[in-house]
Amino acid sequence: MKYDGGNPPLRIGWFTTGRGIGSYGLFHSTFNSIQSGYLNGVIEFVFLNREVGQSETTDTFIKSIKKTGTPLETLSSKKFKKHNGNLPWDKLRENYDRAVIEKLKTYKIDIAVHAGYMLIAPILCNQYMTINLHPDLPGETIGMWQQAIWNVIERKKIETGAMIHVSTDKVDRGPVLSYCKFPVRGKDYDHLWDEVSTYEIGKLKHKFGEELPLFNKIRKDGLSRETSLLNETLFSIQTGEISLGNVKKSLDLTDRVNHHL
Repeated sequence: MKYDGGNPPLRIGWFTTGRGIGSYGLFHSTFNSIQSGYLNGVIEFVFLNREVGQSETTDTFIKSIKKTGTPLETLSSKKFKKHNGNLPWDKLRENYDRAVIEKLKTYKIDIAVHAGYMLIAPILCNQYMTINLHPDLPGETIGMWQQAIWNVIERKKIETGAMIHVSTDKVDRGPVLSYCKFPVRGKDYDHLWDEVSTYEIGKLKHKFGEELPLFNKIRKDGLSRETSLLNETLFSIQTGEISLGNVKKSLDLTDRVNHHL
């Protein structure tokens, strides 16, 4: 068990869309970190904007959450849109967020974690202190993880990484709490760069897409670090090493993340 700073357990609300293995891995890693005593915290609830029957992957995720005994709340954004005349999402977002807040009103949390939550939710961010995992370093790509990886390849970068930032109404622009870096050059990478050296980025996307070996290697190395980055960030919040109310400098957690590899 690690030193917890004498502070009470961190009460966490978990928001996810549950679309894939990344979301699954993040939740179970943090849950196991708590169960082992490494992180002094409790996941008060998991909220999904999908329901049973919408996706086989999400259904598997839901079953795994229930096995942990963690309270599960759902409100299908797809059904919400359908029941409201299929209006554009920017016309429905505020009402949807308010419905989510109403559903979760009995829970008391210190922090909300957006882990693969695919909805931009400014009202939720105002309701809860919310953090988000973003798959690139501070000041780099804004947007999805796929675009972040393509940017690494197109710009021929020598390193990339991931960060945890405070969620605001400006996508991927909130104050950065922590980050970790990893190299994308060296013996494990050089032959993969050689394979793409004669291609323009557009041709790589068209011919290989996400099956490109270099793309997959970057994704694999990023995923292997994201769970530890999130857990170490939550640990640092719980112990007071990171102050959510006064973010002056982001914490480089590269060494601590690498320790878990």
